[in-house]
Amino acid sequence: MTLELASLSTTISRFRKIGIIGIPPLAVIRAANDNNLVIHDLDEPLVREDLETASPFLPRVYCAILRTAVVNALHLELDAIYVDTGPGKCDCALHTATILAEALPIPVICTRNMDNTGYGTPLCQARQPLLDRMQAITAGVKSAAHYDDPPPVSMPTAGFWGVPPRDFSILTLFPETTHIFGWARCMENKTPADHDLEAQFNPLVPTVFFAQSFCAKTALARYLAKKHPHALYLDVDVHTTGSARAKVQAFLELSGVEP
Repeated sequence: MTLELASLSTTISRFRKIGIIGIPPLAVIRAANDNNLVIHDLDEPLVREDLETASPFLPRVYCAILRTAVVNALHLELDAIYVDTGPGKCDCALHTATILAEALPIPVICTRNMDNTGYGTPLCQARQPLLDRMQAITAGVKSAAHYDDPPPVSMPTAGFWGVPPRDFSILTLFPETTHIFGWARCMENKTPADHDLEAQFNPLVPTVFFAQSFCAKTALARYLAKKHPHALYLDVDVHTTGSARAKVQAFLELSGVEP
């Protein structure tokens, strides 16, 4: 079913627990907040189930994020699921929504997030552990509130460009002064379809261009990495392998980046 924002408040007030895939429009999140709904970000690993549970529904060449979303949708008690199928997500999300709508007894509601009012990117530019900041950014998709008391901007020594990884452990390899770019920055800004913002990077700092394996954004990650004067292109599937960790560690060390 397609979302009609005019009837959003009436519709969403019937629910108690919803799941989201991608970043639905702020109107959805705001209505959910106003009605005190529990929001589950289905893109994150939330249940202790094998990722192969998604195999009857999605092929393995789909990214681990969407396969994770399907596993969560199958095992969580939800009243509805809101999926961003606009340019801020991907066509695969649209196909996933179609499949889930057939497989589940609850509404699976397609949305198109075209929000263009920026909330700012203070966490992307702060001096804090990268893992903590990425966790805060991903948690922020469940709130429509503006940022209070943002942290000060730091001088960057490294860059992480890309989407939030399914396995956050890779983020522990980066220094606290790593700036975040790519779609993760669009997430914090609450403008997931802002392709100009997504394509920005800092050519003055060594940057890892990251994408989930089989994600369409691997093309943009590799393209921008070739344009950057000091870059590492990296794609990781479900878990961060020892090889991926070694590549990041060697890249940062050889770039003279202090831990």
